Amino acid sequence: MSEITKEQLEQKFTQLKGELETATGAARNTLTKVGVIAGVMLLILAFVLGSRRGKAGKTIVEVRRL
Repeated sequence: MSEITKEQLEQKFTQLKGELETATGAARNTLTKVGVIAGVMLLILAFVLGSRRGKAGKTIVEVRRL
């Protein structure tokens, strides 16, 4: 059985740390994109629903001079 040296452990931990940082960076980028898209969709939905409600509840007032 071979012994595990300190250098081998440090090398493996460094490798794992690099892989983890790469994976979290990619996930963070994806999450940011999804958040931006969801925010834009919510704004569009609010605009559409608001404009629809504005048309339905619109009151016309006629002013006449006597």
